[in-house]
Amino acid sequence: MAAKRPARAAAAIDQVPWSAIRPAPVVLVTGPETFLAERAITSLRDLLLAEDPALEVHDLEADQYAPGLLATLASPSLFGEPRLLRVVQVEKCTDAFITETLSYLQAPADDVTLVLRHGGGVRGKKLLDAIRGGTGGGIEVQCDELKKETDRIDFVQAEFRAARRKISPSAVRTLVAAFADDLAELAAACRQLLADDDQEITDRTVDRYYGGRVETNAFKVADIALAGRSGPAVVQLRHALATGEAPVPIVAAFASKIRTMAKVSSFRGSSGQAASALGLAPWQVQRAQRDVQGWSEAGLANAILSIAAADTAVKGGSRDAHYALEVMVRVIARHGEGT
Repeated sequence: MAAKRPARAAAAIDQVPWSAIRPAPVVLVTGPETFLAERAITSLRDLLLAEDPALEVHDLEADQYAPGLLATLASPSLFGEPRLLRVVQVEKCTDAFITETLSYLQAPADDVTLVLRHGGGVRGKKLLDAIRGGTGGGIEVQCDELKKETDRIDFVQAEFRAARRKISPSAVRTLVAAFADDLAELAAACRQLLADDDQEITDRTVDRYYGGRVETNAFKVADIALAGRSGPAVVQLRHALATGEAPVPIVAAFASKIRTMAKVSSFRGSSGQAASALGLAPWQVQRAQRDVQGWSEAGLANAILSIAAADTAVKGGSRDAHYALEVMVRVIARHGEGT
């Protein structure tokens, strides 16, 4: 049996989400979500510019680092302008960069903000451990992927809240479903809606802009099937596949829906209690309670089996993965009662 990976020691510095980035002598930006990291670093630049418009900004690539460059850029300037040093590719950094940055951390320069973007991996671990241990007086900004639907919903709501605009809960869900695989596109869609429409954003608004994309989305297929509309669900499935929707996310969408329904169906208590106990948003519980009406335990079991069979098929277990998907859709549209 493989040895367990040792747990990372608790950091001695503040660890904050991307949206809470703030100035510090050293700002370590970690995590795999590039879009959030770029958004955080841009926000930091704007904060520093607001403090002093004379801010000098310098960009470095740690994998192409030239020895002595950090010391040169961080040395006192003639007129004392504050400086922002943005370093990317720290996960691929040179040995010289590690050595010189470790030395710099012992006495960070006044009026310099050093931002280190590390996308993941073990390269530069000694440097990261030093920063997390408190050397340099820094903070860590964590940019984790927004894998859960609830995280992406929170993201959209925060975008509209920051703009002091209203968007209906159902419009948020529709928008998230349409851009489930690309956070940058989801953010761009939010910006477009905010720029082009000054009213409350509703389902109709989202459909006007992104209806074509929503209609071919995996969750759209699942919603039609769960509504008991077998024929339209199969048609929508074929259209989704024809327009580029991959089979694996379609199965994942159905699995997510049915899994939530199964959890909710076996819970005894109010929707609020269910949301708290199951780690779901209240609207997810309410939606699942509505979807599971008319289903039997045997039906849910059959639906889970059909999803498992489809999952095997789309991952290479069948020569006709599309047929397996259609079988799954028909089973679920009939509440698990047959094909």
